[in-house]
Amino acid sequence: MAIGVFDSGMGGLTVLKALRAQLHQESFIYLGDTARLPYGTKSPDTVKQYAMQMARVLVERGVKVLVIACSTATTAALPHLQQMLPDIPVIGVVAPGAQAAVSVTRNQRIAVIATETTIASEAYQGLILKQLPKAQIATRACSVLVALAEEGMMDNAVAESALKHYLDSFKDEDTLILGCTHFPVFTALLTKILPPEVSIVDPAQATSKALEALLKKQNLQNDTLQNQGSVQYLVTDSIQRFQKVGALFQGQPLLQSDIELIDACNPV
Repeated sequence: MAIGVFDSGMGGLTVLKALRAQLHQESFIYLGDTARLPYGTKSPDTVKQYAMQMARVLVERGVKVLVIACSTATTAALPHLQQMLPDIPVIGVVAPGAQAAVSVTRNQRIAVIATETTIASEAYQGLILKQLPKAQIATRACSVLVALAEEGMMDNAVAESALKHYLDSFKDEDTLILGCTHFPVFTALLTKILPPEVSIVDPAQATSKALEALLKKQNLQNDTLQNQGSVQYLVTDSIQRFQKVGALFQGQPLLQSDIELIDACNPV
């Protein structure tokens, strides 16, 4: 059985990449809701409805675990999906990312860049403060970065200018959480812009370790494959665009034969 992974578009591919590196023997079904992105500027109720539809599609494909590879959808829908799917483990990216930040910060000054909905939910802030009550957390909604990433503009002057604009208000933070799964594609630019002592936390890496622990705990590992597991991609719009931009996120070409166009509201 495969592991289901979904996101509003391309961003979850950064999570998928980390999951595949950590769990190379597992097979995955990735669903990108490319017809309705971005999720980050929509209301929590709307995102929750979209997430429910995405989950149903993947459950009908027979997945054994569901990974919400989107911070916005995690904040809006994780508890609801866990209740809706009592027989399938459901995890998100926010708790692993928050835990990773708690583990690496030295001065308890942490910055979070994410979408409007994720910042407004205060999910990262709440999880960090539970463990570090004295932590000072600066936040910035950076929805323009999602659009740049979806356009494949990850390492040019426009992206660098946008990052400098969003990071300008941060001062003494020693840890930066990439609170949107689109943002790891800007890591090279962030490393260039930020002081070397700032730790950049990619929740995708932490989520991959959390998923591995969950699979072991519930005895759901795939022990039959000796080589790389397979990946099937589902999109709700434009296979060609997903193939082109998705290759930038994955760092390798995507085959059109591996990408299927679906109607999330009326899945076949």
